[in-house]
Amino acid sequence: MTKRIYVAVALLAGVLVTPLRAQVASNDSLAARLRRAEAAIATLQKQIGEQSESGVKARSGASVEIHGRVLMNGFLNTSRVNNVDNPQFVRPDSAAGFPMRGIGMAVRQTQLGVVVRVPDVLYGKFDGDLDVDFSGGQMPSGGGRTFPLMRLRTARAFLRWGQSEIMIGQESPLISGLNPIAPSSANTPGFAAAGNLWLWLPQARISAWTQGDVSYGIEGAILAPTSGDPSATFETDNDLAERSARPYLQSRVFMKWGEADLAGELGCGGHVGWLVPVASRVTSWAVACDALLPVLPWLEFRGEYFNGQSLRGLGGGGIGQNFTPANRPLESKGGWAQINVKPTFNVRLGVGCSADHPEPGVTRTRNDACAAYTMYRPVAPLFIGAEIRRLRTEWAPGRFTNDHVTLAAGFEF
Repeated sequence: MTKRIYVAVALLAGVLVTPLRAQVASNDSLAARLRRAEAAIATLQKQIGEQSESGVKARSGASVEIHGRVLMNGFLNTSRVNNVDNPQFVRPDSAAGFPMRGIGMAVRQTQLGVVVRVPDVLYGKFDGDLDVDFSGGQMPSGGGRTFPLMRLRTARAFLRWGQSEIMIGQESPLISGLNPIAPSSANTPGFAAAGNLWLWLPQARISAWTQGDVSYGIEGAILAPTSGDPSATFETDNDLAERSARPYLQSRVFMKWGEADLAGELGCGGHVGWLVPVASRVTSWAVACDALLPVLPWLEFRGEYFNGQSLRGLGGGGIGQNFTPANRPLESKGGWAQINVKPTFNVRLGVGCSADHPEPGVTRTRNDACAAYTMYRPVAPLFIGAEIRRLRTEWAPGRFTNDHVTLAAGFEF
């Protein structure tokens, strides 16, 4: 009997000790994993600290990021154009026997930018950025286009509070902020002077919008008055718009929805400004609508439309003409549309057309453009692209056509 009791006690002890040993082993394993996790966290913290110390710092302590794109494009034109590496319209061919066709290469569409962020400014969030390229002209030297001058593109400061923001700086017009996608139309956006209003102008802008899956908003802006006329090298006189002593005014209503590849937006706005070509003041005005419509994550439609008068100062409206030969404000309407497809993560292609139709009786009576492009990113940071664009400009003597082909390659950082 006593022997049976001993056996039972031994069995019971075995049953109790076995899970206890398993528990001890489990605790040891958990402790080892915890030590490894702590070591990994310490290593990560050290790496983050080293990266922070080696990064760019502003004197004010703000977060600073530098970005850019180095772009080289080779190009071909079949006719005379206003700008060979990124043409906007065809020039009339009046020189008999002058060679029309030509090829070239350029790097002046290279861009550099800086972004500054401060999380808490006046109870809001501050973001500022500045972008430059090298399309400010060429040095008067034998190098020509290979010695380009730097040019300020945009310079913006944003203060945001929830569903509102204030922007001060240089940016595209409020009523025409959308541009087509193109691999080599960076210095001047695609379809400029052929239905795309774009010129970057100094301005102060205020915006507010609602919350929700679909957001509705309203914007208003005061812009620098400009007639779009070229200035001499050291010209500081007031242009025709500045002589009015009034700023340009613009407003816009919009609707937004979605995120990332399915982010869409519809908007319409108005513009009013004044110019003084002679003794009396005349009005520059426009109504414009824009659309960014994602159909699928890999398919989108985008475009703009405008109707107005004396719009050269907004980036070539009226094909760069403000007035009729009788010095009356020139009426014009135009727009552009583009379909973009992204079949894979690193491939994008698209096709689009545009037109600007001023009223009859002026020097340039119509400017149309159609373009198809493809872009491929084999591996970061490299990219390559190609575009073919047909321009057709009607002058008083007749219609002139140019085929522009460009191949682009570069890298982004």
